Formats: sequence, C-alpha cells, structure tokens
Amino acid sequence: MRTITGFSMVFLIVFLMYLNPIAFAALFLLIALLGLWEFYSLTTTETISPQQIFGTVAGFMLFIVFSKTFILSDGTSLLIPLFLPMVLLFLSFIIEIFRKQANPFVNIAITFLGVFYIALPLSLLTIMARPEVNRDLFGLPSFLFGFFILTWAYDTGAYLAGKSFGKHKFFERISPKKTWEGIIGGLLVAAGIATLFTILVPAIEWYHWTALMGMVVFFGTMGDLAESMFKRSLSVKDSGNILPGHGGILDRFDSVFLSAPFVFLYFILFLSTIA
Repeated sequence: MRTITGFSMVFLIVFLMYLNPIAFAALFLLIALLGLWEFYSLTTTETISPQQIFGTVAGFMLFIVFSKTFILSDGTSLLIPLFLPMVLLFLSFIIEIFRKQANPFVNIAITFLGVFYIALPLSLLTIMARPEVNRDLFGLPSFLFGFFILTWAYDTGAYLAGKSFGKHKFFERISPKKTWEGIIGGLLVAAGIATLFTILVPAIEWYHWTALMGMVVFFGTMGDLAESMFKRSLSVKDSGNILPGHGGILDRFDSVFLSAPFVFLYFILFLSTIA
C-alpha cells in the first residue's frame, strides 16, 4: 500500500505539473490546507490552543500571494508578500486577546509555525512550475521535476536499503528505525537519478544536478528527523491517516517542507530567468 500511494502521488504531481501550473498550484494548496489542519489538530492540547481557523486562513492567503506575485518584473509587487506576514502576525495578537486562552504567546507561536513550516515552502514550489521558467524535459519544468523525482528516489532507496540491510543507527534518539545503511542506499539511488538527469537535460550543467541531489539528501533527511522529533514530542506514531501506508500529510511531505526553501533559493540565484 505504501508503494501504491507513493507512485500515485508522484504520478498526480507530475501529471498536473505537465498539464497546467494552475492545476499544480491547486493541488499543493489543497495539500497545504490539509497539512495545516493536521498540524493544528496535533498541537492542540488541554493547555495549548493554536488559532486553527485563523492559521489555516492565513496559510491560504500566504500561499496565494506568494505563488502569484512573489516574482514579477515589477519590483513593487514584492511589497505584498513581504508585508503580509507582518500584518497577519499583528492580527493574530488581536485575535488572541479575545480568545481568553491559557498560554497566549505559545498559541500565537504555534499558529505561525504552521503557516511558515507548511504553507510557505509549498507556495515556493508553485513559482518554479510557472510557464516562464525553462520547460526542457518533455514539456516539464525540469529542475522542479528533478526535485520531486530525486526526493521520491532518495526516500524509496533509503527505505528499502534500511529495511534490507539496516544495522547501524543513524539518529537513534529521534528516529530509532533510521540507519546509516538506509542513508547510503538512498544516496546511491539519488546519485544515479541525478546522473540520468545530467544526460536527459544537458541544458542544466551537471553540478546543478549534483547540488540539487545534495540538498534533497541533506535537507530531506533533516526534514524527516524534524518530523520525527515533532511526533515524538507529541507521543504519536503518525500525523494522520489520510494517505494509506504513509500516515498523514506531514508524514509524506516532511522532506519537502524543509528542503523546498533551499531548493527554491538555489533555483532563483543560479537557474531562474525570472529572478
């Protein structure tokens, strides 16, 4: 079931990426909203009460604004995405005044952690799917396509290698099942995929694919560990059950949340024609 779900998600993402950037953005907006609701549900306790509705609406607004106006030829368009987070932050303080909840500052902090941890990274990916970026691999935005394929390949390789050969613990305090053998196996698979992209997309130099692979492996692993740390602190095994074999949205996209901002920054600095 895990494999079927994984293949289905990859196929859907790639299909919508090819079909239309708006359809691709709509899918990730849905993922962001489900992830936010999942995050706030997990962090709500007897003493902590994040602003679940406001946080979800704020994530929706941030996603729309960043994915639509963050990078345009008119520099003044940057004002909206730069100032929107500050406006939302101050608004959350006003809301918290009237909620009469314990630990108000913790509530505000968790509310905005969800927005910036989930909605912001996913919105940045939609920018990389826009028509004005290079589409030189079967009509797909090749670097974004490579990011998803490398992420899936690394996760799958690490899972299979760890399950088959794993003996030496990688970070037992946070993730007892993760092993060095799994990390190395995933790295080797990712390296093979990066080499394949170097051949398929010669317009992008080999060192860019190597850099992308490095970001996927390092930040993806850290994202997985961060999610494990988060779940262990809440004493839960899975963040949800919406994805058979994977758990919840946070379980499936933990690698993407942490690696996406770094991949986006690299893309904008070294590869984008719209920066």
